[in-house]
Amino acid sequence: MRKSQFLMAFLSAACLSAASASAQTLTVGLDADPPRLDPALSTALVDRQVMNQIFDKLLDLDVNLKVIPALATSWKVTNGGLTYTFKLRSGVKFTDGTVLDAAAVKYGLDRNRTLEGSARKNELSSVKEVKVIDAQTVQLTLAQPYGPLLAVLTDRAGMIVSPAAAKKAGADFQNSPVGSGPFIFVSRVRQDNITLNANKSYWDGAPKIDKLVYRPFTDGDVRYANLLSGAVQAITPIDPKDISKLTENAKFSVLNYPGIGFQGVWFNVTRAPFNNKNFRQAVAATIDREAIAKSIFYGTVTPAAGPFPPGTPAASSAITVQKPDIALAKKKLGGKPLSFTLLTTPGSVTTQLAQVYQAMFAQAGITAKIEQVEFGTLLDRADKQDYDALMLGWSGRPDPDGNIYDFFVTKGTNNQAGYSNKTVDSLLAKARAQNSMSARVATYNVALSTIISDTPYTWVYFQRNLVASVKGLTGLKPIPDGIIRFKDVDLK
Repeated sequence: MRKSQFLMAFLSAACLSAASASAQTLTVGLDADPPRLDPALSTALVDRQVMNQIFDKLLDLDVNLKVIPALATSWKVTNGGLTYTFKLRSGVKFTDGTVLDAAAVKYGLDRNRTLEGSARKNELSSVKEVKVIDAQTVQLTLAQPYGPLLAVLTDRAGMIVSPAAAKKAGADFQNSPVGSGPFIFVSRVRQDNITLNANKSYWDGAPKIDKLVYRPFTDGDVRYANLLSGAVQAITPIDPKDISKLTENAKFSVLNYPGIGFQGVWFNVTRAPFNNKNFRQAVAATIDREAIAKSIFYGTVTPAAGPFPPGTPAASSAITVQKPDIALAKKKLGGKPLSFTLLTTPGSVTTQLAQVYQAMFAQAGITAKIEQVEFGTLLDRADKQDYDALMLGWSGRPDPDGNIYDFFVTKGTNNQAGYSNKTVDSLLAKARAQNSMSARVATYNVALSTIISDTPYTWVYFQRNLVASVKGLTGLKPIPDGIIRFKDVDLK
């Protein structure tokens, strides 16, 4: 199908959906179909966009990344940082009518800690026990101090699921998720839409929007065209080439604000060719990060040296951006041929970026074949280490531990390279237990010197959060984690 036909097909379907929607239906265009709507199993930013509407968390973040109350109204840290006691909001119910109390919180946290395949296990590995003190009080006992805990509970690890619904659905819970959030899951059609209705009984007041519909458009041009046509009222992300056009268009508003994540390339160290460290270093040495930031992203990204973006607590001038060095790349190859497959997802930006990588690699005589798969498939193959190299980033976490530990600790949930280094394991565990951020930064810098040398991953750029909406959409908050909270958003 030609691109013009592809655009028309999407626009036609989207317009039919919009025509049947009420005045208070908000349709949002995403860049992928959320793979897993289960807080325990999710590993994708696009999942979080939807789940933040369905599930409440123990804690949340404000625009300054400060931890604020949510289900937990207050908390105390005692016993040298080993005991966390949370007071819970009273009168909260899940959307299936069951009560959200301390027993439900214990169930949700224990589920995240123990469920087979849970991506939350490392985030909560320091938790030794979750105890119900009374109906509105829950206590977490840690095996060792864990500074990131509060920040971790502002995300999926702190999302509380309905015990009744989770037990009933079992492995199918991701297809019928039930929480206590401002919106209720209604239905989904894979690769087409996810539909949520407002929770009219929400403890913090009913949302202003009656219905929230998410639609996946992997192609940025299709997302842009649907916004222009009125088929959707908001899109995220915006392709960089479209930012100036939308900014200058009086019908639309653009949110362009700093993020806390990173993007780059994984190397599968468990098999040839990238079980050879020299080959990994060779590929990383060909990448011109400054050129990518300018030519593909129109200056909307920042070249990356490591996992911690500028302005975040663990950012350090000791970790510098790698400059392209073709001579070094050739030296690392040692006269040996290198060819591999680079796995990525469809989309105008990802396609262009993959082609630019391909050309940069070729300067050192490295041959890369580009393979594109749907985002959920890419995640599955990444988890199974069924790839040579792949383009995949991270949306970022407010505490720096969330940007490094799970990626490089042995058998970490997000360690898609299959990387293992006992020295790095020890350093990352040490940083988790340190209270002083300056001490943690020093520890991270030592760990990063080894990780960068070993090159299981090469960082390329730090992204910004880019959201476009119609002018009548109000109440969007620029929270740096990149998640749009729709509870207080209005559409006029």
